[in-house]
Amino acid sequence: MEDNFLRGHPIVLVGNEWLYKDTKTPTANHERDCGHCGNSDSDEGHDGCLGTLPGLMNACCGHGVECEAYIQYESGDCVRGRDATEIINQLRGT
Repeated sequence: MEDNFLRGHPIVLVGNEWLYKDTKTPTANHERDCGHCGNSDSDEGHDGCLGTLPGLMNACCGHGVECEAYIQYESGDCVRGRDATEIINQLRGT
């Protein structure tokens, strides 16, 4: 069975409800720090892993799962996976 993740945390489906695997608490309406880097969201609501990145409307680092990473430019164009990770690293200067 393939593992499922939410913000870097393993999750499991029990009945019709997703639960965090480690705490068995529901994922709905429950915020947790990133399961990959441990950072919490910024005051602006951005991923703590990324902060504010110039020229982007939305972004996600994938929280340790590169294929889940994405960026969305203000134009609406999206880039996903490894390409998104590379652009994120360039924008962060890493």
